[in-house]
Amino acid sequence: MKILMVAIPNHHFFQWVNQLKDSGYEVYWFDITDGGPKSEKIAWVHQIKGWKLKWDFPFRTKIKKHLPKLYSFILKYNQNDTSKVFENKINAIKPDIVHCFEMLLSGLPIISVMEQNAIPLIYSSWGSDVFYHENLGISKAALHQFYKRTNYLITDCNRDYKLAVSQGFKNKFLGVFPGNGGVSVDAGKILPNLKRHTILIKGYDDGVGKASVVLQAIEKLPKQLFQQKNIVVYSADSSVIKQIQASPILQELSINTHSRYTFIQNETLLQLMGKSCIHIANSVSDGMPNALLEAMAMGAFPIQSNPGGVTEEVIVHGDNGFLIANPLDANEIATHIETALTDVDLRLKAQDKNVNFINHNYKRSTLQPKIVQLYKEVNLAD
Repeated sequence: MKILMVAIPNHHFFQWVNQLKDSGYEVYWFDITDGGPKSEKIAWVHQIKGWKLKWDFPFRTKIKKHLPKLYSFILKYNQNDTSKVFENKINAIKPDIVHCFEMLLSGLPIISVMEQNAIPLIYSSWGSDVFYHENLGISKAALHQFYKRTNYLITDCNRDYKLAVSQGFKNKFLGVFPGNGGVSVDAGKILPNLKRHTILIKGYDDGVGKASVVLQAIEKLPKQLFQQKNIVVYSADSSVIKQIQASPILQELSINTHSRYTFIQNETLLQLMGKSCIHIANSVSDGMPNALLEAMAMGAFPIQSNPGGVTEEVIVHGDNGFLIANPLDANEIATHIETALTDVDLRLKAQDKNVNFINHNYKRSTLQPKIVQLYKEVNLAD
């Protein structure tokens, strides 16, 4: 069986695809952004790269960096049409299944080509695709066009399946799966509660992510609450790093930042989660966050926003974590942080519950045969 994947270069996508290694499937990846070299993380996959530019002219990188307006002008004439290239690849590969991950960047650019064939199309919704589509610039007409051609749907939460149906999706639902294909952890890296001295914060602040409000919340709390605590902000946007640098209060605390544009190995992040007392992630829109599931698996007490009721699917407020009702309310977040840090017994009980819950519902090795099987079912059905 030939499967053609369409996705941006993304760690979670690579993790999903690697569930199919040694399955016997012939897997291709059309890098919809054509960004960067081939990925060693999925070296076994046929990777379609280097298709976007008609001519990779001398000093292109320098012009892109130092003369962006000139580069944009050149790009208008030096860039191949995505749909035409994709159509050529479809005709050459003749895949049995096309599977696209995320609608705006990966799905909509290929939909006109897919409307010209009858190849089964699987769509995996990611992040804000379904819940926040209007804010992302996806019109209702485009949404309906995409759903009409999509034969099979995979979501990372129950919320998005229900939304997709209400928005007009009428075809086959393959189930709820985490976007990365499941969580795999080293239990030896899960530290006992009393040895956890790190506060871990996801640093997205891009209009959807609201890490800046988390930092505002920390500023409202007494300094002594953070004694003997190390605050780590990972995947931090530049605005978040500047916010920390400009704050006299935050500068007095022990804070380390990792830029959003500096890659952190997943194993490193999991190990960091395994020694964190709390993990905070705040946004106005998301699907089921992979980072949340990983933090829970590693025993970190989650304080998480709940857009559209998505994270209440895995968190019971006040029991195994805290749900942020208003992601723009620094006072609410400050209250959750203070309670989580002072109530050791709450964190201790939540750690056991969360580790067991993720192990039972999101374990990678348990989900792998189900993921392999769903492609067989699609192929047999068509």
